[in-house]
Amino acid sequence: MLVETRHMVASTKLEMASSEPKGLVPFSRESLEIVEQCSAKGHSEEHKEDLKPDTDLEVGKELPFVYGNLPQAMVSEPLEDVDPYYKNKNIFMVLNKKRTIFRFNATWCTLSPFSSIRRTSIKILVHPLFQLLILISVLVDCIFMSMTNVPRWWPALQNTLLGIYTFEILIKLIARGIWAGPFYFFGDPWNWLDFSVTLFEHIARYSPLNSISIFRITRNLRILKIIPLNQGLKSFVGILIQCLKKLTGVIILTLFFLSIFSLIGMGLFMGNLKHKCLRWPRENETETLHNRTGNPYYIRETENFYYLEGERYALLCGNRTDAGQCPEGYVCVKAGVNPDYGYTNFDSFGWALLALFRLMMQDYPEALYHQILYASGKVYMIFFVVISFWFAFYMASLFLGILAMSYEEEKQTAAEKAKKYEPELQQSLTELQEGKKAEETKTTQIEMKKRSSTSMITSLDMLDDATIRCKEELKKSRKRCPLCWYRFAKTFLIWNCSPCWLKLKEFLHMIIMDPFTDLFLTICIILNIQFLALEHYPMSAETNNVLSIGNLVFIGIFTTEMIFKIIAMHPYGYFQVGWNIYDSLIVFHGLAEFYVTSFHGLAVFRSFRVLRIFKLGKYWPTFSILMLTLSNSLVALKDLVLLLFTFTFFSAVVGLKLFGSNYKECVCNIDEGCQLPRWHMHDFFHSFLNVFRILCGEWIETLWDCFKVASQFSCIPFYMMVILIGNLLILYLFLALVSSFSSYKAATMEENNEAKNLQHAIARIKKGINYVLSKILCKKQNVLEETMDNISDIYIKENISDHTLSELSNTQHFLKDKEKSNGTKKNTVTENESQSLIPSPSVSETVPIASEESDIENPDNKEIQSKSGDGSSKEKVKQSSSSECSTVDIAISEEEEMVYEHEKPKHLKNGYGRRSSSAQISREPKKGKIWQNIRKTCCKIVENNCFKGFIGLVTLLSTGALAFEDIYIDQRKTIKILLEYADMIFTYIFILEMLLKWMAYGLKAYFTNGWYKLDFLVVIVFCLSLIGKSREELKPLMSIKFLRAFRVLSQFERMKVVVRALIKTTLPTLNVFLVCLMIWLAFSIIGIHLFAGTFYECIDPTSGERFPISEVMNRSQCESLVFNESMSWENAKLNFDNVGISFLSLLQVATFNGWITIMNSAVDSSGVDMQPNFEDKIYMYCYFIDFIIIGLFLPLSMLIGAIVANFNKHKVKQGGSNIFITVKQKKQYRVLKKLMYEDSQKPIPRPGNKFQGFIFDLVTHQGFNVIIMVLTCFQAITIMIQSDEQSPKMDVALYWSHSVFVMLYTGECVLKLIAFHCNYFTSAWNIFDFMVVVFSITGLFLPLMVGYYLVPPSLVQLILLSRIIHILRPEKGPKVFHDLLLPLMLCLPAVLNISLLIFLIMFVYAIFGMYNFAYVKKEAGINDVSNFETFGSSMLCLFQVTIFAGWDGMLNAIFNSQGSDCDPDKINPGTQVRGDCGNPFVGVIYFVSYILISWLIIVNLYIVVVMEFLNMASKKRAKTLSEDDFRKFFQVWKRFDPDRTQYIDSSKLSDFAAALDPPLFMAKPNKGQLVAMDLPMAVGDRIHCLDILLALTKRVVGKDVKMEKVLSEIESGFMLANPFKITYEPITTTLKRKQEAVSATIIQRAYKSYRLRQNDKNTSDSHMIDGDSEVQAAKEDSHFDKVEGKSTIQSQL
Repeated sequence: MLVETRHMVASTKLEMASSEPKGLVPFSRESLEIVEQCSAKGHSEEHKEDLKPDTDLEVGKELPFVYGNLPQAMVSEPLEDVDPYYKNKNIFMVLNKKRTIFRFNATWCTLSPFSSIRRTSIKILVHPLFQLLILISVLVDCIFMSMTNVPRWWPALQNTLLGIYTFEILIKLIARGIWAGPFYFFGDPWNWLDFSVTLFEHIARYSPLNSISIFRITRNLRILKIIPLNQGLKSFVGILIQCLKKLTGVIILTLFFLSIFSLIGMGLFMGNLKHKCLRWPRENETETLHNRTGNPYYIRETENFYYLEGERYALLCGNRTDAGQCPEGYVCVKAGVNPDYGYTNFDSFGWALLALFRLMMQDYPEALYHQILYASGKVYMIFFVVISFWFAFYMASLFLGILAMSYEEEKQTAAEKAKKYEPELQQSLTELQEGKKAEETKTTQIEMKKRSSTSMITSLDMLDDATIRCKEELKKSRKRCPLCWYRFAKTFLIWNCSPCWLKLKEFLHMIIMDPFTDLFLTICIILNIQFLALEHYPMSAETNNVLSIGNLVFIGIFTTEMIFKIIAMHPYGYFQVGWNIYDSLIVFHGLAEFYVTSFHGLAVFRSFRVLRIFKLGKYWPTFSILMLTLSNSLVALKDLVLLLFTFTFFSAVVGLKLFGSNYKECVCNIDEGCQLPRWHMHDFFHSFLNVFRILCGEWIETLWDCFKVASQFSCIPFYMMVILIGNLLILYLFLALVSSFSSYKAATMEENNEAKNLQHAIARIKKGINYVLSKILCKKQNVLEETMDNISDIYIKENISDHTLSELSNTQHFLKDKEKSNGTKKNTVTENESQSLIPSPSVSETVPIASEESDIENPDNKEIQSKSGDGSSKEKVKQSSSSECSTVDIAISEEEEMVYEHEKPKHLKNGYGRRSSSAQISREPKKGKIWQNIRKTCCKIVENNCFKGFIGLVTLLSTGALAFEDIYIDQRKTIKILLEYADMIFTYIFILEMLLKWMAYGLKAYFTNGWYKLDFLVVIVFCLSLIGKSREELKPLMSIKFLRAFRVLSQFERMKVVVRALIKTTLPTLNVFLVCLMIWLAFSIIGIHLFAGTFYECIDPTSGERFPISEVMNRSQCESLVFNESMSWENAKLNFDNVGISFLSLLQVATFNGWITIMNSAVDSSGVDMQPNFEDKIYMYCYFIDFIIIGLFLPLSMLIGAIVANFNKHKVKQGGSNIFITVKQKKQYRVLKKLMYEDSQKPIPRPGNKFQGFIFDLVTHQGFNVIIMVLTCFQAITIMIQSDEQSPKMDVALYWSHSVFVMLYTGECVLKLIAFHCNYFTSAWNIFDFMVVVFSITGLFLPLMVGYYLVPPSLVQLILLSRIIHILRPEKGPKVFHDLLLPLMLCLPAVLNISLLIFLIMFVYAIFGMYNFAYVKKEAGINDVSNFETFGSSMLCLFQVTIFAGWDGMLNAIFNSQGSDCDPDKINPGTQVRGDCGNPFVGVIYFVSYILISWLIIVNLYIVVVMEFLNMASKKRAKTLSEDDFRKFFQVWKRFDPDRTQYIDSSKLSDFAAALDPPLFMAKPNKGQLVAMDLPMAVGDRIHCLDILLALTKRVVGKDVKMEKVLSEIESGFMLANPFKITYEPITTTLKRKQEAVSATIIQRAYKSYRLRQNDKNTSDSHMIDGDSEVQAAKEDSHFDKVEGKSTIQSQL
């Protein structure tokens, strides 16, 4: 927007300015000579000015208008460069007609700029038509590249395009030259691309090498030529390349972790996925073995393996007790191939790396997850938790954090540039306004004259803000429009016909602008939305008729609204408002729908009815501001969106050219019927769909197909290119949108007139309702209200100067304001209370009963009590009379209360309330004192830490007891009886605790605390559970026992903090969530119109597959087929038959679970009651693509942006601290930060023995650590070269290699023990190395004694591999790793808190799943590993759902609720429960609620880590120093001052300054800067560390009053930390010492020249002349040195 405004202003100024150019000079031969002379002079002299190229004068940008108009004679001609950076270089500038800047080199490897050939080439190159020709050629080339069947004349066109590209390269070579420097042809990487592609194309066309595919494929790179033709695309590519440079460390760290986890996977799972169930023959069985499982994928080679029904691959098994078990008659053996065509395994490093990369990217992880657990055991679930939760989360956070930092830096750079040009822009706008002031005044007068006739009739009341705004827009539009159109609009579109017409217009205007009209229209829109959502299939004729009539009514209402508004506002004024245009389009569509829907094939036209939903946005400010933010963001990011589309198109074309023919030729490898599958790359559309699916995160299945039709070496690079580059573009776009939406502020946006009218109407209705209710109220209440009004009047009279009337309109609000003004400490408490979930009650001073347990972060209860005792509200004074809102508070009569309230304002300031309450208590009877003592005792009990610890322990035990109530509980009688007694004990304990708190705090205080309300509900749950056990008919009450686990929330502060923070960050986003829901509703209704009733199909019961359309075409044919039984016309479980099931289908598409099945059903659908056909409506894929972009990507950006905004707002309120950690953890955060920055290990003294000293020097040398690191890497490489079923020789070689590594590590351990003695075990890293050595030796010799079966050979490898963690060690490994690990470590407390809440949510849902889905039939996603039979299995299921993997299969199994899908009377052994059916309604609520809750928590988890990155980046950019910078300073100081003398020699100062970390870092040469600091020096030319620190601090932050205070605090803090600081008297400074050195040099040179003159006094004249010249030169040198030294010092100062 800023650029557009600047161009507008500049262009306007240009009209008023002179046409003479400013600073544009033709480039002549004299100019070339001057440039060459300056260039030659510049090589011999040093440039002191650090010039940089002007960003506004970069190549490809337009020349600013401040340089004046461009004469025709200077167009496409060489000009002297206007940028001072290029002024004295061999470079000239050329401008085309559009003022676009081009730069060329004047000399060296090119023709002269005055050569006619080169001038002609330059004119052709810079001409806009030439660039347009190249762009059209590239676009035409792209269109034909995407075509599978090209026309006959394509070769001729291809030759033409090749000629154009060749001609372009020749023109560029002549115009720019062939050198590789800047502005030469080969200095631009895009020219290299053009040259290479064109060269390869010539080779492929005119040489026998055209059979090589690489030469044909490189032609596709021509698509990328679009990028340099668009300056915006080119700049974004540059930004992304800079992002990639910053991501280098993250990529290396990711590869490191991937390799380590791959090696661990090899050690744990190598060969395990080949374990299958083999049928074992009986003793007397001689017949041929055969498959008895009924599997349709039966083949002869695997006829003896066991297959589950409908599965393609054999059942995996393992030899562990917790692994998959074979059925009776089968044994588990290692045979056959790996699953997924043999591509999923850990048998070698390459395949293991692919599997880990797949897990990190979360692509189809549930399949690999089940395979490993079946083959190896459920204990390896830990491996997947580490990979999916920690590793994938951390890597994603790293990438997001670095990209967010890069985007924020770009944003800040743009903001600084905008600030730089803001004064110029303001000045230009001022000049523009002054220049057009007369014109605007004249126009206004004309308008007033034209309106004078109308104003005689029309009332001024009719002109509201909207009309004025419309007229202002009308004025602007008149200025933009041509004069002829203005006259036409004035004549035909502004209707001022007659007085009668004007009266009608006035009347309609009054109706239309009335608030109740907008309320009526809003209700109509909401009703219309409900009518649209009521459509379903099958729908009765009566319902259809009602909906049709409703549609007519609403169209009539909207049409009437449009007509009335057109009459009231004139057509010209009506169509100036965007919402009016939108309304008219809806009306025109509704009217046209009556005629269009009768035509066959155009019924889809009715889908546009969903546009009526968005009419609600006119009355909804949140929707308007979000749409405005979205449109502005997309306009700003249009080049990035175009770049993403270009890359997608390029990838689709490359996939088509690389693998298109392979899919056709080798189709039988992937399909038994030799038919192309759904996902292939034989044509462009399918290739584009494949690329889109890869960008959505699902690529592994299509990669397997690619492996089968093409080579692995071509498939993997292509897929990695699409995944990595595509995700980089998507993440950057996503972060840019989130950053835009995070600036969304609902409170500051302006509401339109319709929204205000709606509020006025609602306010009038409320006022009317209140008036009616006030008439019905009893007299007693009226008297009380009058009394309160009197009190308010008194307050108003006393405090009228301090409060406005609006503040005094509510007595309670005013009293709260008075409370807030009582003191700063009370304010703090009030703020803490307002931020907490629990309102903290007041505590009486007179009765010292402890305050209730609160979540406010103020442990000083006494302070709270003293401050809250003089509360000014009625409730607090009443409470002070006794204690804490008790039910036994002293009774006050109504009359006394009224008198008390009347007198209260007069005595409030002098503490009358406290004295009166004390007097009342003193008059209490003796029983009241006994009751108070009892309450004091109860309060002491409940506030006791031991009691709290006991209740917390009981809470954990009661929660953990729920995990034992699985399907086997009836078989474990003892555990069942123990649990029953435990439930009773827990219930009694919690009831007792509740009673004690009632007595201690009082009922009112207890039930005003949110956490205590939760405890009360849990007690009710306990009681209902006990009641449910007592009676058979009340047993369903036992199913609510899972709610007991929520009591954990109220017992642990960490969880309370997280819950409180989540409420703060998520609840305010409810408006944004409703907007997103509205978008989903629109897609749901469109889905109903497109697919309702079309997902039905006729299924063959024998094979379970769909009948082909050649056999069954529709429903009637299906129902007429009879084999063993009639065929069923079955509907898909997920469809679009109504709004509810449509939302569920869209949720599966949004989570990319089961979305392929839904899309297949949609694409195959033929019509209602028609048998689906393969890809009958293939372009229905576009519906899902649109939903993923518009319904998922954009709403996700809105929601996360709103959450980020709330997170930042509350973080600022808390002083910048993390809102997800407690007060104690905030202190731990500082300690953790300190530990991360400094090495806590004390230096180990060097032993006095020579031999030990030699070994000490050896093991502490940096080279020794490097050698150990290299050994560790070599050991990792030896594991990488292993594979399953390798030769025995390889096994022996690896055994001995591991033995050698064990000996080397043992030797290292021995050497360090000799050198360090007992100090060896003071380091945790040394203890770790020692344990590795011990376990390695044990693992090496133990198999020889007990056998390899009990101790696998991979054990020693994994133990040795653990030493590679030393690479991550601070100060030892690469610094980039430490910098990347630091944010995660600093966020660790918050991450752990949030993880605890996630675990609790998983626990609660796991228990609920055990109660409701334990006996569901095992199919789809529920199997022997993932089910709800036990607590462990339920947690496995919930872990899958947490990472959004495989929940569609579980829900599919739960959908089996009737018919042939399940058996409601099935007997479940060991229990009384019958049936294996699920409950679809409960299942949908269960999974949808868990997905939403877990998503919100995980989003906040990412925000915490990413914000820590941004926080660190902002601190680096800011010119401030933190505690960490000072800590790093002293770490470096330790190296230069090992004896801790607090001094270093001045000679080491330069090295010390160069060794510091930024921002204190001073790069060499730095001696001049250090001398200029004027540092005090002690005896021996030593400098104190505090003096250096203060000087460097001043250098970074500058001189400021605030900074002087900081420096004084640093000095005082240092003195306190070093009380025994060595006192010294500085004898000089570095500046004085330098001056002394310079002076000494001058004196020495003068004396030397004097002696030379004396010695040469009697020599010849020639010698005297030579001597004088030498003396003079010496003087000049000394004078120059002196002047240069002083100037350097002064400039540095």
